[in-house]
Amino acid sequence: MNSVFLVQHSYETESGCDEIKLIGVYSNQLEAEKAVERLRLQPGFMDYPNCFHINQYELNEDHWREGFVRL
Repeated sequence: MNSVFLVQHSYETESGCDEIKLIGVYSNQLEAEKAVERLRLQPGFMDYPNCFHINQYELNEDHWREGFVRL
């Protein structure tokens, strides 16, 4: 296994805040998609069914390579 699939649920609230939930880390795309389907009809998630995100990450690599600033 050289990569994993990260599932998150994120949306912006009415007050402008980002609401982000880490759902899980899966060994392949299909398992990640199954997780989304299981959760899509659950309370809360059903209000934002299209806010799931699946991203593939290579293992043993930096995925944020730059610094950051605070505002």
